[in-house]
Amino acid sequence: MTSAPSQLPPWRPLLKAAQRKEGRSPMSRWLQLATVASDGSPRVRTLVFRGWREGSTLELFTDARSTKVEDLAGEPRAELCWLLPKARCQFRLRGVALKLAPETQQEREQAHWMQLRPEGRALWGWPAPGQPLEATAHFPSAILDGTPTPDSFALLSLEIHQVELLELTGSPHRRRRWIANNGWQVTDLNP
Repeated sequence: MTSAPSQLPPWRPLLKAAQRKEGRSPMSRWLQLATVASDGSPRVRTLVFRGWREGSTLELFTDARSTKVEDLAGEPRAELCWLLPKARCQFRLRGVALKLAPETQQEREQAHWMQLRPEGRALWGWPAPGQPLEATAHFPSAILDGTPTPDSFALLSLEIHQVELLELTGSPHRRRRWIANNGWQVTDLNP
């Protein structure tokens, strides 16, 4: 679900325009999620952008058995880096993982699960990520329509509080920041 255009933060149209420049490249939907593990060490992994809920809440899918879920439960603050090479820009989105009411979480996960293609659902039928590979492990290539949402399927909702855009065109480069608690007013920064 996306908010009406008049409710969008001012950086959202810039992000959408940059994504369009990527064309059909899957890179237009790949972003890196940085979290902090329970031992205080940093973790970064690549996820696929799935959509927006409201003006500044980003949705991602993950395997509930992955360590990023545990990381975000212990420290919900996170940052995303979204590099769009054809647009020659980088968005850094800082925010917090939302803890939704269990019934809301389940409802949203089920709705997203049903929208995935059978081949896209296959990942959540694979063995737990990061565990030792067993010779007899089964990796399905599809999970058919009508299959209930597995416990391994998790929706991450990240409420974005700050965005920085670095545009790598021209010299000098251009860098800007928007912060939610000041009404998304833009501040120009040194690149």
